[in-house]
Amino acid sequence: MVAFGKKLKERQILEWQGYYINYKLMKKKVNQYAQQIEVGTQDRKHVLKDFSRMLDNQIEKIVLFLLEQQGLLASRLAKLDEQHDALQQLPEISQICELRQAYRAVGQDLLKLLFFVEVNAIGLRKILKKFDKRFGYRFTNYYVKTRANHPYSQLQQVFKHVGIGAVVGAVSRNLHELQDRQGSYLSIYDQPALPLQDPVIDSIKAAVDRLTHSTNFLNFLAQHALIMQEEFPTPVEEQVDDQNYHFMSLLLNLVNTFLYMVNTYIVVPTADDYSLSLGAAATVCGIVIGAMAVAQVFSSVYFSAWSNKTYFRPLVFSSVILFVGNILYALAYDFNSIAVLLIGRLFCGLGSARAVNRRYISDCVPQKIRMQASAGFVSASALGMACGPALAGLLQTNFKIYKLTFNQDTLPGWVMAVAWLVYLIWLWISFKEPSREIEENHIPQESNAVVVENDALENGLKQPLLISSSEDKQQDEDGEQECDESEEASEDSHQPATSIRSAYRLLTPSVKVQLLIYFMLKYVMEILLSESSVITTYYFKWSTGTVAIFLASLGLTVLPVNIVVGNYISNMFEDRQILLASEIMVCIGILLSFHIIVPYSVPQYVCSGLILFVSAEVLEGINLALLSRVMSSRLSRGTYNGGLLSTEAGTIARVIADGTITLAGYLGQSRLLNITLLPSLFICISSIVATCFTYNSLY
Repeated sequence: MVAFGKKLKERQILEWQGYYINYKLMKKKVNQYAQQIEVGTQDRKHVLKDFSRMLDNQIEKIVLFLLEQQGLLASRLAKLDEQHDALQQLPEISQICELRQAYRAVGQDLLKLLFFVEVNAIGLRKILKKFDKRFGYRFTNYYVKTRANHPYSQLQQVFKHVGIGAVVGAVSRNLHELQDRQGSYLSIYDQPALPLQDPVIDSIKAAVDRLTHSTNFLNFLAQHALIMQEEFPTPVEEQVDDQNYHFMSLLLNLVNTFLYMVNTYIVVPTADDYSLSLGAAATVCGIVIGAMAVAQVFSSVYFSAWSNKTYFRPLVFSSVILFVGNILYALAYDFNSIAVLLIGRLFCGLGSARAVNRRYISDCVPQKIRMQASAGFVSASALGMACGPALAGLLQTNFKIYKLTFNQDTLPGWVMAVAWLVYLIWLWISFKEPSREIEENHIPQESNAVVVENDALENGLKQPLLISSSEDKQQDEDGEQECDESEEASEDSHQPATSIRSAYRLLTPSVKVQLLIYFMLKYVMEILLSESSVITTYYFKWSTGTVAIFLASLGLTVLPVNIVVGNYISNMFEDRQILLASEIMVCIGILLSFHIIVPYSVPQYVCSGLILFVSAEVLEGINLALLSRVMSSRLSRGTYNGGLLSTEAGTIARVIADGTITLAGYLGQSRLLNITLLPSLFICISSIVATCFTYNSLY
């Protein structure tokens, strides 16, 4: 177990140690407050005011040192600018190289300063969270709101690094101009700007992005994978490539993800016809589609546990099971057996290796490309979702070979069986099992969220200030006894959860609400997609090909929507604002989907479905981004990790949604649409209400 205070100290620059937030002192003070309140020698108001004053002093110390260092960097840059101007008159290669090195040295020192700010921001968030947990009062909301919004805010210097941007710009511009541009006069301000070739600028940009939480398309897309990154910044000198990284193995993981999503959605346009051909009702398509999700509820757990020891074997097992499952799915037609059909889909669900795919990226891909790999994981899923229905639309044929029937119902099974067989051969030849040292050396990310709830200090004074500390005590690095609530057995612990029960105990109200939102959006999307064939056939007489085009078109919106949200919307509004707005848009999409009085039309169905699907896609990215921030660091690794919990929440939602379709089908196809939309509306409204109650904790 590595204490947070010790980790914080290890990341400090030695000569600047006196200027960092004194986390150790503040933690001792929190313990003293607890003891004083227990014996009645201290009151609530004094504790809150005294702790606020202590934080103010710590932040002022950090900010004054920060301003001093900015001044020193600015002075060095001013002298270098004079040399730069002189060189423009009589340029010499050797002097240009020396000047470039001097600017790089300033860049390295600037990077150190950015790391200084980031480590202090992490320490500040952590001590605020510790205070809130220890006393049962959400002090953070009061402190951040009163300090951050004040015109003389020093807190903004820590969280928004005010003033550093000018230094970043000066270093970037001059290094850009000193590169050999072969007569070009373009600068960093011209569009399109020429790319910088200096690695220190890339490191500075990454550090600035982390501090401002600014996002781009890749970053936003990668958040969908819920693959957590390291909490503490890594100095440039420590950033080395992982020699055990194997690109082909990563590619095979992404192909597995793609094929599985194709396998999931390739049957959607034809599942109702297949059910009818076997003597069942069209709405049994809900069970046919959902059988895969039912099995995935269990497969996610054992695949996650299996990936603790190996990646190759579970991928081989997954491919074999999926090959068998698709063969059974295809043979059900000639056997005239709905049972064989369902067993085939259950086998396909038992082969779901998404937990392995996610763990491989988290544990075996170097930090510098992990975001791109995570985005690749999400892109492969999105493309598979679009390609599945599109491929089904192309398989419109009917012929026999011996006694085997090949038609629009069975061809999805045959095609996917061949695909998994080819993949299995490729996997056996090309996959390289990574060293387990990678996972052992992997540092999990702490939740970096500041937990906030109440609006004012006065509200907090009415709340209980001390939670009993008789339970969950543990020795910290100073030999003190420290209490923590059950949401984390130890604030400083990095041990993963060892059971479903221990994982559940780590779920705070904020995490539970985010998982509810994830459940809701997956439920709503599954209702829309799974019943699309039945609904459109009943109301509009659509063919299988038309349904396939509609579903493929929905799937193709995923990447463009993420580009818009990742590059623009997420940088204009807070995540929690986008979250709430997206939930409301999903609710509007559901309301527009109801069939009430007037004849149901194609424009109404298509427009409402598009609004619902796109809003749910936006909601998913923001939801998982917030979930990764508010989730305990103990859920970042191990079998029962955050990725598994979110996968289980989404999978259970799909199972219930598909079951709802089948049960509603007994009341007749004329009532199917409205009956399945009612629980969607109820769950959506519940998630909106829950979001409002925990809104201030999503900071």
